[in-house]
Amino acid sequence: MKAAVFHAAHDVRVEDVAPPTSPGPGEVLLRPFWCGICGTDLHEYAQGPIVTPKEPHKLNGSTIPQILGHEFSAEVVEVGRGVDRVRVGQRVSVMPLLFDGTCYYCVRGLNHLCVNMACIGLSYAWGGIAELAVVPQEKLTVLPDSVSDLQGALVEPAAVAAYGVDTAQVRPGDTVLVTGAGPIGALATLYAASLGARVIVSEVNPTRAELVRGFGVAEVLNPAETDVAAYLKDLNGGIGADAVIECSGNERALQTALAAVRSAGHVSQTGLHTRPASIDPMVLSEHDITLTGTWCYPVFDFPRIVDLIARGRYPVEQVVTATVPMADIVEKGFETLLSPTGDQVKVLIETR
Repeated sequence: MKAAVFHAAHDVRVEDVAPPTSPGPGEVLLRPFWCGICGTDLHEYAQGPIVTPKEPHKLNGSTIPQILGHEFSAEVVEVGRGVDRVRVGQRVSVMPLLFDGTCYYCVRGLNHLCVNMACIGLSYAWGGIAELAVVPQEKLTVLPDSVSDLQGALVEPAAVAAYGVDTAQVRPGDTVLVTGAGPIGALATLYAASLGARVIVSEVNPTRAELVRGFGVAEVLNPAETDVAAYLKDLNGGIGADAVIECSGNERALQTALAAVRSAGHVSQTGLHTRPASIDPMVLSEHDITLTGTWCYPVFDFPRIVDLIARGRYPVEQVVTATVPMADIVEKGFETLLSPTGDQVKVLIETR
C-alpha cells in the first residue's frame, strides 16, 4: 500500500509499504479518508527526528521510519475480536494519543500527560497518511451523518484549540484576544466565538489574517501596525482582555498577551515555543494573572467536539485552505507550509 513515511529531516517519501494484517483483539483496520499536516509534522520534516523515535519507543517499540499522520478520519474496514464500539462501514475520527493507563497521571485521568505517551502517526506502527491503518478501538469516535469526512479529520486540532480556550475560562460576553492565526489560532477563534465571546485576533501574516477575517466572527489586527495591548485597553475602558489564547509560540506575542490581559485574567499558552521566551514575572504578580500552558487535550473530549461540529456550532472546515493528494505531500504540503512566501494555512492530504 502507499504511505507517507518519515525517514529523516527533509526526507518524507510516498512509498510502498507492507499493509497491515487483520486487526488483533480490540483493534480496528481503517481506510483513512483525509489527514491534516500538523505543526508537529512540520517540525519533524524541518528538524527531525524530534518526537519520532530513533530508538524503540518505551511504550510500543516503534522506531523510524515512521508512517506520518495523526489528524485523520477513516472508514472501518475490519474489526478484531472483542470490538464492540464500532462496526464495519462506519466513519470515524481518530484520537491518536497512546498511554499506559498506569502512571501517576493516567490513574488521575490526565492521560494526555502520560509519562510514556506515544502517538499514532508519530510513534506507532501506523499513521493516517496511508491507505490502511490499524488502531485500538478506544481511539475511535463515530461520525454522525451531519459531519463530513473532511470535518472528521479536523477534530484533533479542533480539540487542541478548544482546550486552550477552555483553560482560559472563556465565558459568554468575554473579550478574548487570540495571538496567531495559524490553524490552531483560527480554530480557537471559531471556538471562542461559538461560546459568545468577542474575539480580536493579532496576526501579521496577510494570508492568515484574511482567512480569519473571512470567518466573520472576529476583528483582526496587524501587530506590526497596531499596538495590540493598547488597543485592547482602549476597547475596554483601560481594563483589557478577559482572556488571551496565545497560539503563535512567539516571544513577542506572549509579552503582548501579558500586557493585554486584564488583572485577574487568564492567558493560555497553547502555541508551542521552540526556544525560551522572556517575560516579566512581576506582571503576573502585580495583576494576579494566571498563565497556563496546555498540552494536547483531554483524551475523552472527541465526542464533545464532534457533537459541536454536527450541530453547526464549530465550523472547523473553514480553516482548510488546500486539499492535496498523497503523492504531492512534500511539494504542495510540507514545502508550501514551511515557505516564508507560502499561501496556505491548513492543508489536508487525501489518502483515498
